[in-house]
Amino acid sequence: MIDNLARALHVSDVTFYTLLFGTLIAGSLLIGFGLNRVLHYWTKRLHGGWSLLFSSLLESLPLPLLLIASLYLGLESLPLPPRFEHVGSKLLLALVILVMTYFPAKVIVIALRRAGQDDPHMLRVTQPASFVIGVLFALLGTIIFLENLGVSLTGVWTTLGVGSVAVALALQETLSNFFSGLYLLADRPISPNDYIKLDTNHEGYVLQIGWRSTILRTLGNNFVVIPNSTLSKAVITNYSAPEPRMSFSVTVNVVHGTDPRQVEKVLLEAAHEAIRDGLEGLLANPAPSVSFAGFGESSLDFSLGMQIRQFTDQYPVQSELRKRIVKKFGEAGISMPFPTRTLLFDKSAKDLAGGASQSS
Repeated sequence: MIDNLARALHVSDVTFYTLLFGTLIAGSLLIGFGLNRVLHYWTKRLHGGWSLLFSSLLESLPLPLLLIASLYLGLESLPLPPRFEHVGSKLLLALVILVMTYFPAKVIVIALRRAGQDDPHMLRVTQPASFVIGVLFALLGTIIFLENLGVSLTGVWTTLGVGSVAVALALQETLSNFFSGLYLLADRPISPNDYIKLDTNHEGYVLQIGWRSTILRTLGNNFVVIPNSTLSKAVITNYSAPEPRMSFSVTVNVVHGTDPRQVEKVLLEAAHEAIRDGLEGLLANPAPSVSFAGFGESSLDFSLGMQIRQFTDQYPVQSELRKRIVKKFGEAGISMPFPTRTLLFDKSAKDLAGGASQSS
């Protein structure tokens, strides 16, 4: 029947079969593209969740599956020229390998994307992980395709093995920083905008956590670039976690003989006045407290404890509170001590001092 149709159109069998094969491929492409557009439109109407992720996977299926089906049908049912059959079989093999590698990778990427939607902090890990997974599956597909084409990869593996050792040695520090960056992104001991201090005395706001290094912005508005391998080994104090508010204290010294209760009263009055005046960064709850810290060499030591909004608020708050405390102490007649030393001379020292004065 197909031969009769070819003779009726006055074309050779080879040309007719080639045109029929091309029409079959073009038709599958058109239908697949149309189904892809329909599924894409349906996906855009969804509002998140697993249905959206499943639909995004489904919309990419029709085109390659229909193309594989049309290629297989054409190669099996049409007596094509050997050259076309060879090219078609290789194309069919490539498409099958593409489906076998692309869609498992797509499923993993969708799962990672879903995890990123549930926890926005995970986006720092899921986004680069999705890229790595795509590269690995693409490499796997290329290896399978070349093996099926009969390309020997023994020499390639040998070269890659020797080269990878040399590269690993050359990039040892870079790889250490890279994997340390992965640890920091996954474990999340710090996050952007956190104020941290390291055991190396570097401190500042976390500006960026990169693959090689982490950038801190100091209070002086300078950048400190810290390698991730160094940061992952450091003892970190995070002043923004578990919450940015924190307690701080102002140490006050008064002379011996001062009534401690009067000092406590004056310090609390200064703190409550600052709260009532709306001192920026100072929190009313929990309420301020005063503790008798101990006995100094020439003073009685007190500590005024309060809560502030964040770490950097302590500097202006302490400055303002000290001004208020000095004023309150002056009004209450409370004196702050000066460093003093009392020297006691024994008789021999007195005689020596007396002899020195007579000789002069």
